[in-house]
Amino acid sequence: MEFIILRQRRREEKKGMLKVLLVGINSKYIHSNLAIRYLKAFTRELDYEAVLKEYTINDRIENILQDIILSKPDIVAFSCYIWNIDYVSKITELIKRVDKSIEIVYGGPEVSYDSFETMRINKADYVIEGEGEETYREFILYKLGKMSISEIRGIYYRENEDILYKGGRSLMDIESVVFPYEENENMLNKIVYYEASRGCPFNCKYCLSSTVHGVRFLNVERVKKELAFLIKSGVKLIKFVDRTFNCNHEFAMSIWKYLIEQDTETCFHFEISADLLKEKEIALLAKAPKGRFQFEVGVQTTNDKVLKNINRYVNFQDIKDKVIELEKIKNIKQHLDLIAGLPGEDFDSFKNSFNELYSIGPEEIQLGFLKLLKGSSMREEAEKWGMEYSPYPPYEILKSNTMSYNELLELKKAEAMVDKYYNSGKFNNIINFLINKFAAPFDFYMTLGNYFYEKGYFARSISNTEYYKVFKDFHEKFFEGYAAATAMEDIIKYDYLRFNKKRGVPDILRKSITKEEEYKLKRKMQEIINFNDVYVDKFNIDIPKFIKSGEINFTPSYIIFDLRNEDNIIDTIYSI
Repeated sequence: MEFIILRQRRREEKKGMLKVLLVGINSKYIHSNLAIRYLKAFTRELDYEAVLKEYTINDRIENILQDIILSKPDIVAFSCYIWNIDYVSKITELIKRVDKSIEIVYGGPEVSYDSFETMRINKADYVIEGEGEETYREFILYKLGKMSISEIRGIYYRENEDILYKGGRSLMDIESVVFPYEENENMLNKIVYYEASRGCPFNCKYCLSSTVHGVRFLNVERVKKELAFLIKSGVKLIKFVDRTFNCNHEFAMSIWKYLIEQDTETCFHFEISADLLKEKEIALLAKAPKGRFQFEVGVQTTNDKVLKNINRYVNFQDIKDKVIELEKIKNIKQHLDLIAGLPGEDFDSFKNSFNELYSIGPEEIQLGFLKLLKGSSMREEAEKWGMEYSPYPPYEILKSNTMSYNELLELKKAEAMVDKYYNSGKFNNIINFLINKFAAPFDFYMTLGNYFYEKGYFARSISNTEYYKVFKDFHEKFFEGYAAATAMEDIIKYDYLRFNKKRGVPDILRKSITKEEEYKLKRKMQEIINFNDVYVDKFNIDIPKFIKSGEINFTPSYIIFDLRNEDNIIDTIYSI
């Protein structure tokens, strides 16, 4: 009791309200931090000042330090992840050098599984482990002199030279979580994250969700009400952070049906397990407006033996069948993930996984690399699989007994090409022309990645135009023949004009149409087209036929691009 009274006196002596900065350091400006918003919302009625601060890892540390110090906080609470923990540690050191009286709190997945060690090597005064809302609330009550820190579960703290911990905390009732977004918050240019459930029914060895068993769901009607608020706020993209959104059939169906019925341009992103999809769900999803939903499907590998090694008891064929069914309805963008470096998977197995995944034709493919996260059983089994991994965040795999370091480097080159060229969707026709010249899709991306490396493109920034020129040079190096080169140049020019400004087209994509041909075309089309609003060029091959069938036919075509809509083709003329 005397300790609590002393704290009250100190607060009175400062003659000010307790001020806490809740700090999120995001990987990109467009991202937002859900965790710090949860903490503020969960303590909204307490008598203290909570201020949200969001930065990115691209911001200068000196600028972040200045902003924090000039805010004059009593406490700075950081949300810690693998992508920002080094940044947070450096800022903490600088804050303490400027003002030792400012207390530092860490929370988040990166500090929840070795909290004692985090306290030992950093200058944080407190570390909150696991779910933070209830622990943080009690911590604020402690700071307000209303309880003793020794009563709080789930927190590490310093007392003299010792680091103390009074034990863990049980999982909270998810219904007690407070909706974290406020009416006056401008999130128009941000990705907004939303959580309808916590936990995952699966036990994948590389994932931290496997450390918590069971799934807790919010009430469906509450979810609908909160989503209505975000839709009304004009948010463009809402990402559900639920680990496996469709693990509860009725829950998923109810929310999907509600979102399909809304009059909105908002897009909703879900992580799903495709093999769990039922025919009723696919039938419902077929009714969704195009662009309303996008799905992220964690395939990880198509090798069923490797899947079992990571506790994913699913057959790839089941995943493939459902993904193909979704592709057929053509209204949902699908993002499929593979992970390189999984236990038991060698280079040839990963190559096969990529080729099988590529054959499905999803909108995006992500080639990730295994990260042995703190707290994951994969880290505990590292020695069993001969895994060496970086001891520094993000703890990425360096080699295993089935995948060498050099092989992983080769995969990184291919990954960069897939991300830049395939995932952008702006080079599709170029890729389709070239990829058939290789034995398998992976061979194309691997060869292109090595060409990039040899040219030094990975070591410097290259312009948008150069990304197209690469293909011209690449084709010249590996394939001979005037006709093929002419077709390649036409296809490069078409893809460039399809997605880029038509004025100031670079020399390598020079205009082919003559003034006489352009004059004839204008006379023929003058009654239906205002030529001030279009860009016309001549192609040596029948571009529409190539796009439809992949066939190269040397029939000249004149394509009319709409300058008012950069993503639109008005017409193709074959005779003038």
